[in-house]
Amino acid sequence: MAQLKRKTALTRTTLAVLICCTGALFTVRHTQAQDASPPSAAAPKDTPAPSTQPPAATPAPAPAAAPVWSVGSIDFSGLVDGYYSGNFNNPASQVNQLQNFDFKANQFSLEMLKVSMSHSPDPIGFQVDLGFGKAFDWIHATEPSGSTGYLRNVEQAYIAIKPAKAKGFEADFGQFVTSAGAEVIETMTNWNYSHSLLFSYAVPYYHMGLRTSMPLTKSFTGGFQLVNGWNDTEDNNTGKTLGFTGVYTKPKFTLYGNYYVGPENVGTNTGWRNLIDANLVLTPTPKLSAYINYDYGQNRNAVATGTGFTTGSLARWQGIAAAAHYQVTAKSSFTPRFEYFLDPQGFNTGTAQTLNEFTITYEYKMVEGMLARVEFRNDHSDTNFFDKDKNPASTQNQPGITVGMIAFFGPKR
Repeated sequence: MAQLKRKTALTRTTLAVLICCTGALFTVRHTQAQDASPPSAAAPKDTPAPSTQPPAATPAPAPAAAPVWSVGSIDFSGLVDGYYSGNFNNPASQVNQLQNFDFKANQFSLEMLKVSMSHSPDPIGFQVDLGFGKAFDWIHATEPSGSTGYLRNVEQAYIAIKPAKAKGFEADFGQFVTSAGAEVIETMTNWNYSHSLLFSYAVPYYHMGLRTSMPLTKSFTGGFQLVNGWNDTEDNNTGKTLGFTGVYTKPKFTLYGNYYVGPENVGTNTGWRNLIDANLVLTPTPKLSAYINYDYGQNRNAVATGTGFTTGSLARWQGIAAAAHYQVTAKSSFTPRFEYFLDPQGFNTGTAQTLNEFTITYEYKMVEGMLARVEFRNDHSDTNFFDKDKNPASTQNQPGITVGMIAFFGPKR
């Protein structure tokens, strides 16, 4: 992938924002952090309300949302996320394969540092999320400008419009996280420390374009999106991708559905990509929550000819993931997760294979604004995919333990 240096002006501006926000955040007292809430099964935490959050009345326990510090009508927040990962295969590459964003094995590493500022639409608002670390290098890797381009530190940057008399209609324009998936980029908002295979390889991370949502009944919210494509602030062709979203909410469960369709092959509109994403979040008791996530995707590949492109082979992928979150006490919880992922053409993982993954995570809220997670995970492939010692692609399993620490800050004055 092409590598471009970030523009000097943007770099200075970004660092200035980071320094100012971080300094301000540490000068005020922390407010009480909230208990942990189930992850939005529709993935984007910042999509138009109420389409991406379980209902406020849902009694599910919660891993914590960052407190917010306000300056006038603008809210600031931030987080620092680091970990130590022990890979039992002891790979010479020191890489945890297929794990996003805890890439580095047998060492301490910084996953991300993030600062945010926002203003709720009244009727005009905005959201800006700036991030630093390996996670943001990875999610921007498919940009035409590459992972070192001038947008590498922007997770979200959009303007929100919510007219007072529009019956809850909201429109956002800019860059925003996807509506697909059961997890999000920020680890602390998920139940597990490591991200699932489906989040990492079955769905996009973000989009650039227009996003709308509107409550159609007391229980159902529908939405429409017109975007450049998957993980492309700068489009990789002239075609556009359409997104259709829906959320059905009841006291004990929430059902999310998302469909994206459009041309995604580089340099041509020949061959389209389709994604169906479905998520069911269950909240049967105040202490117990669970989700089931299913994804099916396909991409019609394009083949270059002497005069242009023609359609080629069809790549497919699909998978299912399930997790249960049990809040043992106000400070501690357990979350097991299991998933099954098929990549028969190797379109997503680079190797034709069938994968399954089991993870169990223990979380402890240490002090206000800080939590720790200890996690065991084992990935399994039906082929020799994982590195072991100095032997690449020599084993079918990758077991390991990770200890993650997350600090989040930004209390109100």
